[in-house]
Amino acid sequence: MKDNVVVIDHPLIQHKLSIMRNRGTASGKFRHLLKEISLLMGYEATRDLPTTYRSIETPMEAMDAPVLSGKKMCLFSVLRAGDGLLSGLLELVPSARVGHIGLYRDPKTLEAVEYFFKAPKQLNERLCLVVDPMLATGHSASAAIQKVKDHGGKHIRFICLLASPEGLQTLADQHPDVKVYTACIDRACNDKGYILPGIGDAGDRLFGTSNREH
Repeated sequence: MKDNVVVIDHPLIQHKLSIMRNRGTASGKFRHLLKEISLLMGYEATRDLPTTYRSIETPMEAMDAPVLSGKKMCLFSVLRAGDGLLSGLLELVPSARVGHIGLYRDPKTLEAVEYFFKAPKQLNERLCLVVDPMLATGHSASAAIQKVKDHGGKHIRFICLLASPEGLQTLADQHPDVKVYTACIDRACNDKGYILPGIGDAGDRLFGTSNREH
């Protein structure tokens, strides 16, 4: 499992994450911090993108300059909380294509239930970054990744703000080919599938809605 997990423990990310964890942090501040963190995490998750060289003219002379090669990457947001990471990554890579995966967690079984899927074409030729702030039980993430694979995705990475050991194990078991990028591995999940100590329900905190279950 460890070989497939990258913990991005940059001090700026950890500082911003601590503010997000605080229950008193307002939704607007929470959204802004998640966007900032996604930009920083995006640098690491795209560190090895392939490049080629193109002839350009600088104000001084001609040169062969490195540019990205291949099909534009695809960012998959796991609705609804995934949109909090998506906004920052799109700012980093504005040319990326975007897909959406609608999933909700059954409160009794904790299994993922799909209600929406929309993806760009030619996924087999694109790097696909699946994004969701929380990797808790791993069921939703695993279902989202499988959906991308079912539509041709072959080069897939998963980006989350927080991960639990249980969620990481689920992905390692079901999708050992997918690398996970996270800012922190927290202690565990509780019996309702929330990460501890965590940040609460990421979607509720992003959008100012309320969930009394946790």
